[in-house]
Amino acid sequence: MQRWKCVISYDGTGFAGYQVQQDQRTVQEEIEKVLKAMHKGEAVRIHGSGRTDASVHAEGQVIHFDSPLNIPPERWPTALNAKLPPDIVVKHAEKVEPNFHSRFDVVSKEYRYHILRTPQRNVFQRHYAYYYPLPLDLPAMQKAAGHLVGTHDFTAFCSARSEVEDKVRTIYELEIVEEADKLVLRFVGNGFLYNMVRILTGTLLEVGRGKIKPDELPSILEQRDRSRSGDTAPGHGLYLWQVNYNN
Repeated sequence: MQRWKCVISYDGTGFAGYQVQQDQRTVQEEIEKVLKAMHKGEAVRIHGSGRTDASVHAEGQVIHFDSPLNIPPERWPTALNAKLPPDIVVKHAEKVEPNFHSRFDVVSKEYRYHILRTPQRNVFQRHYAYYYPLPLDLPAMQKAAGHLVGTHDFTAFCSARSEVEDKVRTIYELEIVEEADKLVLRFVGNGFLYNMVRILTGTLLEVGRGKIKPDELPSILEQRDRSRSGDTAPGHGLYLWQVNYNN
């Protein structure tokens, strides 16, 4: 039995999320169906670095699974992609130690949120970027972002549905970058709470609109009051960009 680590990408538009859900199409279910067929009806469980919600995309999600099949690393992507639907692709596969875990061994993750800034909607981007044509004060947003970098209790920036008790996380980098007709928010941290990146994005947009002052961010963090932070930005603008490990 060999443990395999794979980097996968998927278009989240047609999925109810990453994790298996009853009577819903999910990324995990689609991959496990293909693996089951490859293993002649034997169920193979995959483990992801984390869950993504409905309509959220992934450029570099990481999964692992165990298999007795004697397939060279370079052949695994070809074998899986031949049977996977067109909105999932396996980009890379490698052998890892038997104790490797795609979730518990994560050192940091990078998420990116794409905001479309064109005067009119772009029908070809409607599933891949949040259309937000309103004027934004970028220096104010960048100042606010600076208050979010570091180790904080992010209770004010996670969904009430979060079941995690410890809400302390570290954000290593938070960049706001203009790329052609988009604004890209880049978050790198040691972990993220349920809806945390989307709520941080919604809050920064409200800063950009003047509804929240940049210097209010430390107080919002300290008070841990979700009602003081911004709206949850839509899922379709969010990408799990990269997952980092020590090796």
